[in-house]
Amino acid sequence: MRPIVYFRAVIIASLAVATGCTQAEPPVLSASDMAIVEGYRLGAGDKLRITVYNEPNLTGEYSITPSGTVAFPLIGAIKAGGQTIEQVSQSVTASLAQGYVNNPHVSVEVLNYRPYYILGEVVRPGEFPFVNGMTIEQAVAAAGGFSYRANRNRIYIRRARATEERTVVIREQPIEVQPGDTIRVGERYF
Repeated sequence: MRPIVYFRAVIIASLAVATGCTQAEPPVLSASDMAIVEGYRLGAGDKLRITVYNEPNLTGEYSITPSGTVAFPLIGAIKAGGQTIEQVSQSVTASLAQGYVNNPHVSVEVLNYRPYYILGEVVRPGEFPFVNGMTIEQAVAAAGGFSYRANRNRIYIRRARATEERTVVIREQPIEVQPGDTIRVGERYF
């Protein structure tokens, strides 16, 4: 009888220690995520919600076209590619104020960011939806993990507006994915 009591005590103690070692969940929107959102330049593939207060016929969801514009009722194409959400809001406000709406109040928010891409030696390469705070390791996990031929030390990233890719070392510090990034996992030789 005594070994059973000892075994139960060891299990309970192990569970108590293990629950104390768990990590807390990270915040939903960290300071670095806010920097991405605040300085974020819109591009093709982003989906916006444009709200014109007291004008339900103008309020809606709009996608940015490959040419970098949004087709908006009454005023036509609005340049959004390369702009911040504040700049798009000011542009829509100014255009609506030119005889369409008296004293318009406009707000713009990003509903869906353009996707990121992961290529190379992962199980399921392709296009994936951007999530604030996602790291390269998490992006690889979303793509099914590394393939058996992957070189975990040869990971390359090309930011949306960059012309060249750069090598990153994910073991040194977590590197966050940004909308429009292309991540490529290299192949090992043996």
